[in-house]
Amino acid sequence: MAERFTETLRAASEPGWSDAVGHRFVKELFAGAVPDAVMARYLIQDHRFLDSFLTLLGAALATADTFEARLRFGRFIGMVSGEENTYFLRAFEALGVTGDRRAADPDTEPTAGFKAIMREAADTRSYAAALSVLVVAEWLYLDWASRAPQPLPDNFVHAEWIKLHDNPNFRGFVDFLRTELDRVGPAQADLCRDFFRRAVALELSFFEVAWLEPE
Repeated sequence: MAERFTETLRAASEPGWSDAVGHRFVKELFAGAVPDAVMARYLIQDHRFLDSFLTLLGAALATADTFEARLRFGRFIGMVSGEENTYFLRAFEALGVTGDRRAADPDTEPTAGFKAIMREAADTRSYAAALSVLVVAEWLYLDWASRAPQPLPDNFVHAEWIKLHDNPNFRGFVDFLRTELDRVGPAQADLCRDFFRRAVALELSFFEVAWLEPE
């Protein structure tokens, strides 16, 4: 049986994929040991590209070639706009992150890169390009979150971030994304490989930068 196209893309992105999934940030998150200052910096930046992420999801919905896929994207957009955004607001309050701080912190290089690649993929009007970035953004997070030992940390800021990326609905959405990219990606293989590889590199950089003290 031929290897899945998405598995081929992941293998071609190594060692970046494994370095991200096994990153110090992930290990410390599992242990509930990410310092508040690091978690605050990470979440401020992650929330910063929610707008671009919604743009990318909207592009996937608009370019999808089946009604069923459009329904699936529509439901996920609703979840991201509601449940996930609410987590951010509760986490910011718990970490003492004010609205002024969230507005004042500059974009890190990976954040700017993520905003750019999401909008670039959306602007191609290619369903395969949009899927290539989305598969990395969601599957890589499922890959690390699914490795979390039980019980999860006591602090909801850590525990809920893990659960948001490893639950039945999220696993089902990742499987849907991969199945769609397996189906439409091979016809635009070079384009998919390029977007996939760059997105994995950005994911790794995003974890790295969270640990750096701002200058």
